[in-house]
Amino acid sequence: VHTQVFCFFAGGVRLVDGPNNCSGRVEVYYAGQWGTVCDDDWDLLDAKVVCRALGCGVALEAPDQAHFGQGRGEIWLKDVQCSGNEGSLLGCSSDGLGSHNCGHSEDAAAICEGQSADLTVRLVDGPNRCSGRVEVYQDGSWGTVCDDNWALLDAQVVCRELSCGPATEAPHQAHFGEGSGSILLDDVACMGSEGSLLECSSGGIGNHDCGHDEDASVTCMMGKSQSTITVDKNSLYGISRVRLVNGPNNCSGRVEVFDSGQWGTVCDDDWDQRDAQVMCRELGCGEALEAFGSARFGKGSGSISLDDLACSGSEVSLLQCPHSGLGNHDCGHHEDAGVTCAGEINVLRLVNGPNNCSGRVEVFHSGQWGTVCDDDWDLLDAKVVCRALGCGVALEAPDQAHFGQGRGEIWLKDVQCSGNEGSLLGCSSDGLGSHNCGHSEDAAAICEGQSADLTVRLVDGPNRCSGRVEVYQDGSWGTVCDDNWAVLDAQVVCRELSCGPATEAPHQAHFGEGSGSILLDDVACMGSEGSLLECSSGGIGNHDCGHDEDASPC
Repeated sequence: VHTQVFCFFAGGVRLVDGPNNCSGRVEVYYAGQWGTVCDDDWDLLDAKVVCRALGCGVALEAPDQAHFGQGRGEIWLKDVQCSGNEGSLLGCSSDGLGSHNCGHSEDAAAICEGQSADLTVRLVDGPNRCSGRVEVYQDGSWGTVCDDNWALLDAQVVCRELSCGPATEAPHQAHFGEGSGSILLDDVACMGSEGSLLECSSGGIGNHDCGHDEDASVTCMMGKSQSTITVDKNSLYGISRVRLVNGPNNCSGRVEVFDSGQWGTVCDDDWDQRDAQVMCRELGCGEALEAFGSARFGKGSGSISLDDLACSGSEVSLLQCPHSGLGNHDCGHHEDAGVTCAGEINVLRLVNGPNNCSGRVEVFHSGQWGTVCDDDWDLLDAKVVCRALGCGVALEAPDQAHFGQGRGEIWLKDVQCSGNEGSLLGCSSDGLGSHNCGHSEDAAAICEGQSADLTVRLVDGPNRCSGRVEVYQDGSWGTVCDDNWAVLDAQVVCRELSCGPATEAPHQAHFGEGSGSILLDDVACMGSEGSLLECSSGGIGNHDCGHDEDASPC
């Protein structure tokens, strides 16, 4: 029986309440909400993993005792003990998610070398970090921004820079109180698409004709209080009312809405790009790439919650759009709507290499994976890929199908990254699907992360965290037999791939039969090992199985 795995991909880590997005209190996303990390045993090796996962370079400090202020809500991790090489904080040893005896006065933090630009931004004196008076950092001190010409497009840039969702208000006249000290910016005029307030047109640093009674402010969607959100009464921001499921990542999939205690689908009647745009923005997933009908990501089950949606595209929530009423529809699940958004790093993968940090570059678009043409492909492009996947520094940018030729679509050509983009889709290119290449020109990347002699991957599943288990040995991939295969074994695979805890360990070639060698049998992990290779087994190549017994996890 081929071994298989399902991992719960908890989605990640962030740094908050610091001077920039590469310094701050460490927070982990799990069970639908962000929570902090206790500082017991917290050290520079743990901070190293956080900084690398966020693409923030070297860890400089690992502050404890709520150095960047106390968080709220859950404390998800305690006694974290990283070796420093893990791809995710959830891959490090700990007491387990939710197990702790700490208070928020012990919240851990990290200071990374990345993003130390002269000018950074924060929101202060508001109800939370996503709502308040705008302040920018220059020459060692914070200063305010004058509200002359201050508008929602300017606020939009601030909210995006702080990972606070879309802007909802851009108040004037020191709405959150007057600041003190310098006024650093005036006459700001953003287009709304800039990556930083510094990139917007302005009168120049320190040039202004304002007083602090004109200090500009921002309220982002993640900063709105329950009483001011003009959506369904149960739609507390931070408790997701919408989601995308059955796609390759949480920014692509079938649209579902939470109502009356259960998730339901959305009918594709009148479903279009404007509706998709609202959905993507609400989830913090960037621009909408495509709006699908006809159950492109599979048929849902249970309720159909919405029909005849007619968004203008400017709404902050799908539930704000005109529709026929919750539960009113004339549809079947063969009409379930779907979306693919631009802003999720897992629209990218490396395949057919020795590990998940080296291989042929593939991009997910229009419901399927496709390759990237090697025209103009170089180390700056590979740098973006490696950082987006949490794989550290780019070592090489091979061309000419170095890791074998792909199949199907070629999605990108003439990619030209500066090296600082957060996603390959943010780089200049000829456009999705425009090319004159063949698969003999498929581009690849080799990153420094995860280069052990024996590595593991999950294939033929719905995403990189579910599928048939395969291990790499002596230049080729082979499967794992499901004799004695259990969740403890799957747990090791999921941790090794930075995919969160294992939820299932299916037998009998659940994700299809592999081919070639069967490399492991009678695997017996304790669950705490760092690699499947460290687990007890019958030895490499020793087995009495067929591919109908290939194992899976996650």
